[in-house]
Amino acid sequence: MKTIIQRLLFSLSRAILRKYKPDIVGITGSVGKTIAKEAIATVLKTNYLVRAASRNYNNEIGLPLVILGSSTAGRSVSKWISLLWKGLGLLFHYAKNYPWILILEMGADKPGDIAYLMDIAMPKVAVMTTIAPAHLEGFGTLEKLIKEKGTLIKKLSNSQSWAILNADDEKVMALEPTTKARVMTFGSSANADMKIEHVHQHNSFDPDDKQLIGMVAKLSYKGQDADVDLPNIIGMQHVYGIAAAACVGVVYDMSLSEIASSLRGYQSPPGRMNVLSGIKHTLLIDDTYNSSPLALRAALETLAGFQVVQGARKIAVLGDMLELGSFTESSHKEIGELIASLGIDKLVTVGSFGRIIADSATQAGFDKSSVLCFDTSVDARKTVQNLMKKGDVVLVKGSQGMRMEYVVKEVMAEPEKASELLVRQTSEWA
Repeated sequence: MKTIIQRLLFSLSRAILRKYKPDIVGITGSVGKTIAKEAIATVLKTNYLVRAASRNYNNEIGLPLVILGSSTAGRSVSKWISLLWKGLGLLFHYAKNYPWILILEMGADKPGDIAYLMDIAMPKVAVMTTIAPAHLEGFGTLEKLIKEKGTLIKKLSNSQSWAILNADDEKVMALEPTTKARVMTFGSSANADMKIEHVHQHNSFDPDDKQLIGMVAKLSYKGQDADVDLPNIIGMQHVYGIAAAACVGVVYDMSLSEIASSLRGYQSPPGRMNVLSGIKHTLLIDDTYNSSPLALRAALETLAGFQVVQGARKIAVLGDMLELGSFTESSHKEIGELIASLGIDKLVTVGSFGRIIADSATQAGFDKSSVLCFDTSVDARKTVQNLMKKGDVVLVKGSQGMRMEYVVKEVMAEPEKASELLVRQTSEWA
C-alpha cells in the first residue's frame, strides 16, 4: 500500500506544481534543516504567501503532503482516499490561496533520496545547513553522505537558481564548484556574504528573577548591518538558521532591516533547543527531536555556558545517537570525554550507547556518583523528576527512536500543553 500511495503522491504533487508554479525553497543538511525552514518562513511570510510544513515532512511521502497542504493519513485507507481526492481538487479547480512559495525540507536516509525529491520539486533556492555524521547506516561512509547532500545544489537547473551555503562548513563549501547556480554564503567566516557578528547570549537562569533568556546577533551584508533580537532562543544553531533565512530574504529583494524586523517573530520549533519551564522552578532545554554528534556537542556547550544560582546544577539527560554506523562507538566516547571537560554536574543516560557516554565520561574524570544509566526513557522519567531541584537547568536530548520527549513531559511545568510544545504528540506516535 505504501508503494502505491507514494507513486500517486509523486504524480499528483508534480502535477500540482506544474499548474500553480510556486517558487520552491529546498533545504538539506545533517542538522538544522527545521530551524532554517522555520526562520525562512518567518522572513518570507512578511511579504509573500508561504507554506512550510508544521511537522517534519521531508521524505518521499511527507514532501508531497506539504505540496498538497495535507497531513498524513496514517494507516487509514479512507483518509488516504480523501487526501488524494483533495489533491485532485487542486488540479481540477483553481485555488486562489495556493502559496507563492513552498519551503521544503529534503532529507536523505540513503543514496538517491534527494534526487527523487528534486524530481518532484526543483528548487529555485537551495539551502545547505551543515554536513556531519548522521543517518550513516544508509550510506556506509561520510563521503557518500556528502555526495548525496550535494545533489541539492548540483542538480539546480540554471543560473537563475540560488545556492545558499554555510561558509563555516568546509564540507558544504567543497561542493560549491559543482553548482551552476548563483551562490550566497552565510556564517562567521570573513568571506561569508551574510556575516554573523557579535552574538550575545543571555544564558543565565535564576528561578526568582524574571529576566529574559535569549540572544542578540548582528548580521552584516554588503555594507548593511542589523541587530536581530531573539528572545527566549538559545543555541548557535538558531543563529545559523536566521542567517540562512536572511540570505533567502535578500534573494527575494528584502532589505536587511526588514529581515531583522520579521525575525523578531521567530520561535524555536518543538524539540529543537526549545526553552521550557520545568517542575520545581527549573529550566528545561528540550532538544529531543533527534541527535547527532555535531548537534549534541553544540547542545552540551550551550548547557555548560549557562549561569545558574548557587547550589543549582546543570544536568544532561542523553539518549543514544542512532544510525551512525561505524561512527557509533567513537562518537559516543567523544561525547563522554566532552562532558567531563565542560563542568556539567549530573549525567543521566538512556540506552546501550548512552552507557558508552557514561563510561567514557567517568574514565575522563567525571564523578561516577553523579552518573545514572537507564535502558529506556520511560525507565528514566521518575528518577529525573526526583533528581531535579530549584534552579537546575536540564538538557534532554536523544535520537528520535529513543523517545526522550517522554522525559520532558514528565518534568515540564505544564504537561497539559505537551501537544503544542513537544515533538511526536500525534496519534501515530502514541
